[in-house]
Amino acid sequence: MAAQFGRRLRRGATTTAVAAAAVAALSASQAPAAPHPDSAADDRTAAGATPSGDSAATGNSPYHTDLPPLDTPNKPGSSVNLPVTGSAEAGIPATVLAAYKKAEQDLASTDAACRLPWQLLAAIGKVESGQARGGKVDADGTTFSPILGPALNGQGFALIKDTDGGAYDGDSTHDRAVGPMQFIPSTWATWGQDGNGDGRKDPNNIHDAALAAGRYLCAGTRDLSLATDLDRAVLSYNHSTEYLRTVRSWFDYYNRGTHEVPDGTGVLPKDTETGTSSPSPTPTPPATSSPSTPPATTPPATTPPATKPPATKPPSTGPTTPPTTPPTTPAPGVTFGSLENAGTGTLTATAGDAFSERVKVRARNKLGAPLARTSVTFSVVGDTDTRFTGGKRTVTLTTGADGTVTAPVLTAGEATGPFRVTAVAGGTTPRTVSLLASVTARVADTLVRTDDKVLTAAPGTEFADRLEVKAAYKGTGVADTAVTATMITDAETPTANDKGPYFKDALGTPVRILTLKTGADGLLELPEIYADDTAGTYRLRLTTASGATLTVELKVEAPAA
Repeated sequence: MAAQFGRRLRRGATTTAVAAAAVAALSASQAPAAPHPDSAADDRTAAGATPSGDSAATGNSPYHTDLPPLDTPNKPGSSVNLPVTGSAEAGIPATVLAAYKKAEQDLASTDAACRLPWQLLAAIGKVESGQARGGKVDADGTTFSPILGPALNGQGFALIKDTDGGAYDGDSTHDRAVGPMQFIPSTWATWGQDGNGDGRKDPNNIHDAALAAGRYLCAGTRDLSLATDLDRAVLSYNHSTEYLRTVRSWFDYYNRGTHEVPDGTGVLPKDTETGTSSPSPTPTPPATSSPSTPPATTPPATTPPATKPPATKPPSTGPTTPPTTPPTTPAPGVTFGSLENAGTGTLTATAGDAFSERVKVRARNKLGAPLARTSVTFSVVGDTDTRFTGGKRTVTLTTGADGTVTAPVLTAGEATGPFRVTAVAGGTTPRTVSLLASVTARVADTLVRTDDKVLTAAPGTEFADRLEVKAAYKGTGVADTAVTATMITDAETPTANDKGPYFKDALGTPVRILTLKTGADGLLELPEIYADDTAGTYRLRLTTASGATLTVELKVEAPAA
């Protein structure tokens, strides 16, 4: 039976004073600086904006609201590689911690400019699922039972109708946030990853979910070492300033120190342990309340929570926080509508060369006008070693003011043949532009000698030196290049000669035209050349099918007295 979050409600007026004092103390001792002023604004229309379309990664689902303890796991400036000691809250289950660190390493190799810190993943994992319910995962990192948020049915939460047929969340009516990082199915369909290499993209696997969260946070051109970009990334995950403050607090706490604990022994959020406690008469609206791990008597995943969401509670005279859930139906002018080819030419290149054309696409809104700040993912698809600049197979960029974005330069590998380049944009209804590309084999553009010896022979003898040439493309030898060697009468009127130097065929018969092939390095050593009894200066012309030509002079003269 799938596990479902219980009630995660903020305390109301009766505990407001106590909570305020605790937060004030936390701020004085360890809390991060206040978010950048721009970060509280609707980030979905900014560069590096929410990549999943009409909602945040979690669908703005509820989350755990516990704050870190006032005592930090270690003093600032000291090592974060602490032993298995210290504050229990600083302990992160071994498999979960390993998944966060591996995701950081993967992003460092594929999107180094993002500078994703694993502590940010740990902070989000803490508030979303209590580190996968204290690390209750198997050896592969998959939770023993699915972690599901409440149905996003518009009753106190965002209204998100089913997008996956219940495949991930078991709900064929409305979507629910799924897994330790709480992705809604439509976001997972776009950003899901295979973090543990098992060939599956499972939102309930911490390795898959952590890598997906990392790529989502790094969308666009974000640099998470900058406070403004980090705030925007967190707000794209759950669009709530309270959520940002909570994640920031845990991020700062984990940056001061943490340690590994055995799987299944992590500290669960307090609202998990007291999931049946009642809220005070003045609850905070649900955009900042959070689902948690239920007690053993939690109903099946398809049964809605027994307690109505806070938004349905009667109002009180206590202070309240305005709902932060953004509209679920953005205006057509700012909503992604379509993606089209913006004039990309023919995509062909010779092995080892850069493509002269670059893929260019245009995003439009639902009114058909160009749409700026839209995240577009370019991918090289097929059995090819062609890559974008930097050796990347996949690159995500953002459209400009005219709605267009151009992929980085493609460089052909050694594998020849056709493949495709795709551009994908959009969340719940992604659009794809697929373009055919091809790599052709190198063709020799030059024939050169490997030495400059004068080739001479006495009448009736063979030439003492063998002729060696190289067929090359931009200086690189081209293997298996057919080369035709012809004894000609004159360089100006190169017709086949019936006298002078000659080759011999297998029977020893003189021949003056031969077709040969270069070796693996583009080199070709011609057979022995013989002189007849007629002295003079002769010419040997070498040609390839691609038009590369070389003329070599042969001298037949009697030896000096």
